[in-house]
Amino acid sequence: MGIKSFCLKKSLWVFHFAGASCNNCDIEILDVLTPRYDVERFGIQLIGSPRHADVLLVSGSINQRDKPRLLEVYNQASKPVFVVAFGACGCTGGIFAEGNTFAGPLDQIVPVDAYIPGCPPKPEAILAGITKLVKTI
Repeated sequence: MGIKSFCLKKSLWVFHFAGASCNNCDIEILDVLTPRYDVERFGIQLIGSPRHADVLLVSGSINQRDKPRLLEVYNQASKPVFVVAFGACGCTGGIFAEGNTFAGPLDQIVPVDAYIPGCPPKPEAILAGITKLVKTI
């Protein structure tokens, strides 16, 4: 096991990219950070810069206006970076997939490493998705 793999298993720094969404996924992300679920006990932290991120958490559907911003954030992130599609809109476009500004599913824009489906995903599903991602690292 390399040093990078060892460090990623112990602490993941997550940058949250919110596309065009209803913000219910954002509420669930905040719920995971509260003392009831306390994802920080696993060393997982939300950070403010994609340059320091190990994981890009993408919620909401990606429209034409968000696509260049997402690509810029993805290119700014240090490699390797893991991309997680979060929520029904992040995974498939959800209810916004039929809109004329929809840019396509996230996995057709950037490579996706994990999916956390749901509308919105419950904190237990978020923890299960993060656990599966850590196991793949």
